[in-house]
Amino acid sequence: MAFRLKLGFYKKTCPSVEAIVKKETANIMSVAPTLAAPILRMHFHDCFVRGCDASILLNSTTNNQAEKDSFPNLSLRGYGSIDRVKSAVEKKCPGVVSCADILALVARDAVSFLNGASWPVPLGRRDGNVSNSTETLFNLPPPFFNITQLKASFASKGLNAKDLVVLSGGHTIGTSHCSSFTNRLYNFTGVGDSDPSLDSNYVARLKTRCSATDTTTLVEMDPGSFKTFDTEYYTLVAKRRGLFTSDAALLADSETRAYVTSHATPQGSKDFLKDFAKSMVKMGKIGVLTGSQGEIRKTCGFIN
Repeated sequence: MAFRLKLGFYKKTCPSVEAIVKKETANIMSVAPTLAAPILRMHFHDCFVRGCDASILLNSTTNNQAEKDSFPNLSLRGYGSIDRVKSAVEKKCPGVVSCADILALVARDAVSFLNGASWPVPLGRRDGNVSNSTETLFNLPPPFFNITQLKASFASKGLNAKDLVVLSGGHTIGTSHCSSFTNRLYNFTGVGDSDPSLDSNYVARLKTRCSATDTTTLVEMDPGSFKTFDTEYYTLVAKRRGLFTSDAALLADSETRAYVTSHATPQGSKDFLKDFAKSMVKMGKIGVLTGSQGEIRKTCGFIN
């Protein structure tokens, strides 16, 4: 019989796990609210490579470059926060709660700390023993994907077009390095032009923030509201002001476009939070290890 994730998985073995995680996450968020987006992204990047097995948290070794050191993950941060939460849980229940479960819980609590959605997190994930940087390149959808590529990427993980447009809404709290979108500003087709699917006034504004070669500046994905988890992202995408090619791509498909336009209004926010919760639960179940598979890591960066 296959084990399934379930709510209250640690009811007997570590009943206070969710309270500990919530308290530690609230402490972290009150000092560093901008960590919510990278931690949400870390959970997503974990789940899309080998399933939600905390492979993203493993450190590289002399003879193995781990996922966290691959190009798409170099801008992730928040590993120290996950370690901090893990050690608080270890103090109370040593060797019981997996790093994969902790990452799933911290992602949820960080989002809800920003008045975002909250959702029940089914637990029971086990930690994987393999982390390979090249696997990120084949499994993580980059910011320059078009709608066909995005839908295929999500479908390969059991997620549909609705999950794609809903989870893209997580960009409401995101920031991005200029280098993830400067191709849309400066030399889109090789003749010094900009991407016609990006609002030209917005192009002009972004050029004042990012030179063509800038790799360090961070830009808010949802200017003015990047610390609140809301539907403002859809308003921007509908105005052709989504930062990435993959944001603009949501207008190129009838189903995803309909979702964007119906949520580009303040009224859309309540069912967005509900939809986001549902898609996050679905994403959190991708390729999980359960039962006696994998292990429960003592420290998230190292296999036991």
